[in-house]
Amino acid sequence: MNSLQMQCDGADMVLPPPFAELAAELSPEDYRHVLGLLRADVSRLMNDIAQAARADDATAFRRAAHGLAGAAGTVGAEDLAKASREAMAPADTSAWLVGATARLRALAADLLDDIAQAEVGTGPDGAHAPR
Repeated sequence: MNSLQMQCDGADMVLPPPFAELAAELSPEDYRHVLGLLRADVSRLMNDIAQAARADDATAFRRAAHGLAGAAGTVGAEDLAKASREAMAPADTSAWLVGATARLRALAADLLDDIAQAEVGTGPDGAHAPR
């Protein structure tokens, strides 16, 4: 996926690659809506993953990791999608769940940062100005 250069408050910015295609294909309103849904889904799923790891619940962990893999894959966040898929398979040990949670948390934080950067490129009315 290629990045998309945008104009924001008179300054050029580069939209994170996972969102460039979305910004080009969606209306400004729909784009802003998708970013909000994605941010909420990733945050909720990471909370579910952390709770499952604390509770040593491998089934709930895998369910949330599966959802996170889907959300990440939808926008091309391949590192997070891959790590989420990998987290669904291995051992059911507490140490493993905690380690996988830390890795997913770091990758999800990167995606949430990208979402925040993408949201900067949208005005209050949802408008974005691809260049």
